[in-house]
Amino acid sequence: MLSTVGRALRNSSTPKTLFVGTRCASTEATFEVAQCKLHKLEQGPATTVTCTREDALKYYRQMQTIRRMETTAGNLYKSKQIRGFCHLYSGQEACCVGMENSITPEDSVITAYRAHGWAYIRGISVHGVLAELIGKKTGCAQGKGGSMHMYAKNFYGGNGIVGAQVPLGAGIAFTQKYLNNGNICITLYGDGAANQGQVYEAFNIAMLWKLPCIFVCENNGYGMGTSVERASYSTDYYTRGDYMPGLRVDGMDVLAVKEATRFAKDYVLKNGPLLIECATYRYSGHSMSDPGTSYRTREEIQEVRQTRDPITSFKQKLLETNLVTEDEMKKIDQDVRKEVTESEKLAIADTGPPLEDMYDHIYVQPEADFKVRTCDPVTMVASR
Repeated sequence: MLSTVGRALRNSSTPKTLFVGTRCASTEATFEVAQCKLHKLEQGPATTVTCTREDALKYYRQMQTIRRMETTAGNLYKSKQIRGFCHLYSGQEACCVGMENSITPEDSVITAYRAHGWAYIRGISVHGVLAELIGKKTGCAQGKGGSMHMYAKNFYGGNGIVGAQVPLGAGIAFTQKYLNNGNICITLYGDGAANQGQVYEAFNIAMLWKLPCIFVCENNGYGMGTSVERASYSTDYYTRGDYMPGLRVDGMDVLAVKEATRFAKDYVLKNGPLLIECATYRYSGHSMSDPGTSYRTREEIQEVRQTRDPITSFKQKLLETNLVTEDEMKKIDQDVRKEVTESEKLAIADTGPPLEDMYDHIYVQPEADFKVRTCDPVTMVASR
């Protein structure tokens, strides 16, 4: 029984009918998704979503790749190949995959420290993620960032301070409004950061300036080891923008998240910011140092895996509609396993950044003779 998963999951209604109909069984199908709960919105995202065969295979591959990559990262941490912090995204794959497939590469994303899935979906290769986790030169931040600090074009991390990325996201959205480029920023934070003061300061300025920003609370039911009920007086996070419109979407359904994001992008470009609560779940502990079973039961985790897993439930939908075949999905599973395994081997074999690179990349395009202070206040070294 789910005892402390939190109201977010319990209040996210599961659609009774997964499949509505097909226009052409081999190319396209239409699915019913759960109706979003709304705050200060007269209408919300559609409850039927059409998905092509090509897109269905892509979404499945993306979610499966993130799941396999995170499983590999967990094993690398246990074997002490990865040191320091490591926050896994397993269980939340539908959030980043659904959102990414409703925006463009020119749109921006900024998130918290549970960033591996977002780093991959924003364009960093599996090898680039794993090498960064191990601290290798071929990592996406040249081995200097680690788990919490991964970056790509229009992906601003990966931020280690709880909630601090939210005002940064508002700033990115301000740039887009100032440039009038038609792009948006998705600014993500967790339920554990939802009580941080800077979050509401960002909400206020975003509403004042009507910034094209989608604020997203990825509510996985727990902030570290504390359930949402014990941490927040109101767990209806989609309403906590007060004067900001909001909606709650089933974050375990990739198609529901995709449609909600499509709706939200159109809304913020016309009206200003919107708050989305993605009701999701993490299978692992808060980080690798947390077994994740001292504040919830193993039965709770297993029940979510069996009834709400974003990958297996999506796979079931696709097979029920004959949109794809079992053999095609097995082929994807095999290809993903091979890609992640090869990336793991490459990352382990790669070399780490040389010691002389330690003080580089602190400033953009520093002068030729630029120096920075080390831990020793009287010692200065060159910085490139």
